Amino acid sequence: MRGAAVALALLLAACSGTPDNKQISLALPSPPKGEQPTATQREHARILASYGGSYDSARVQAEIEKIVDRLVASSERPDLKYQVTVLNSPAINAFALPNGQLYITRGLIALANDKAELASVLAHEMGHVIARHAAIREEQAKQAAVIAHVVNDALSDPQTGALALAKSKLTMAAFSRAQEFEADGIGVGMSARAGFDPFGASRFLTDMQRNAEIKTAGNTDPRALDFLSSHPATPERVQNALANARQFSGPGAGERDRNDYLASLDGVIYGEDPSEGFARGRRFQHPKLGFTFTAPPGFVLDNTTQAVLGLKDGGGEALRLDVVSVPAEQSLPDYLKSGWMDNVDASSVEETTVNGFSAATATATGEQWSFRLYAVRFGSDVYRFIFAAKNKTAMVDRSFRESVATFRRMSLKESEQVHPLRLKIVTASAHDTVEILSRHMATDRPLERFRVINGLGANDRLKPGDKVKIVVE
Repeated sequence: MRGAAVALALLLAACSGTPDNKQISLALPSPPKGEQPTATQREHARILASYGGSYDSARVQAEIEKIVDRLVASSERPDLKYQVTVLNSPAINAFALPNGQLYITRGLIALANDKAELASVLAHEMGHVIARHAAIREEQAKQAAVIAHVVNDALSDPQTGALALAKSKLTMAAFSRAQEFEADGIGVGMSARAGFDPFGASRFLTDMQRNAEIKTAGNTDPRALDFLSSHPATPERVQNALANARQFSGPGAGERDRNDYLASLDGVIYGEDPSEGFARGRRFQHPKLGFTFTAPPGFVLDNTTQAVLGLKDGGGEALRLDVVSVPAEQSLPDYLKSGWMDNVDASSVEETTVNGFSAATATATGEQWSFRLYAVRFGSDVYRFIFAAKNKTAMVDRSFRESVATFRRMSLKESEQVHPLRLKIVTASAHDTVEILSRHMATDRPLERFRVINGLGANDRLKPGDKVKIVVE
């Protein structure tokens, strides 16, 4: 992190985004001893490292294998081979490599409500492979690189150069969005020919959008986040998916098999895996590293692979916690002044302790944000707290200090008592309502999350015998 503006960008990057074991089928072979891994093997290892490794669930594995087999048989290229890796991540994501390696997170699997919805995602990613989108996109990227080179080396007018680069980026974004629409069309057709309900794609995209809206908590329009992204804004994709599905049948046709699909999800981990650290409300715990802390009131935490990020309701305050290596001979006050962040007020640097651990704190300023920094030596590493506020009053600064004061070592008993949240499939009785069952949800915003993970709209009601998901300790 360099500079206050960059620090804030890193602080907020994962807080405002939309859209989280074993490999299914055979694992990728390791290179023979002495040989370098292939590009595909390197990319596979990078993906596993970024998404918490693979997730082992025999029932989920069996469901996905059967769905993929049906989709392959109904595709334009039944000769292609696919391998699917379920990633141990709560993120809602799926993607493909050109060689047919498909990746899908357990978070996405948990959000889907029937086989048709999951089939729509798998078929979409297979559509990218069939249409050779990666190879075509690589050629487009080369052309964009040539444009950038010409702009940097040949154009002396900064405004003309900036316009050329902007047009190049817009062209790439439009091209990527066109690929997504094409993959959607291929996927819906493949799902319909395989006998699945072709409207599964529109249902799942709608739930994905609603899930994103819960995460952003109304602070940001999730559609705006998709403007230059590789995926079109979700409302556009929903309308496109509906138009594609209507070419094959009306609503209600095709297999959904909701009950069998939900049965395969019973007991699946929901949210973060505690082995990688997890947030429950304002509290973050990491049993493997052995520490815990509590964010200031009003904050919502998000655990990413790089850092713990937090954003307060309203968006006026944020935090980031990460870990770095600092030489033992370097004092923490000197580290805070070492230049890893600009505009640190040297006169504010203060040596202190946090629950017996050596620490130092300081303040820094940016154009629109003010920062409170902490460095805490915990074992052989240093944990960095970065608190940001648009209006850092004495009361706000005190809440930051009180939050750092909660940073402590977890006891062995605490670590042993930490368990992941899991999905539990229950059958609604004659007296059960959405409101009653949502009270059993061990999550924030339980009523909203219950509706979203079960694909229920604001006016939908439960019927006796309905199978639904709840999230339990």
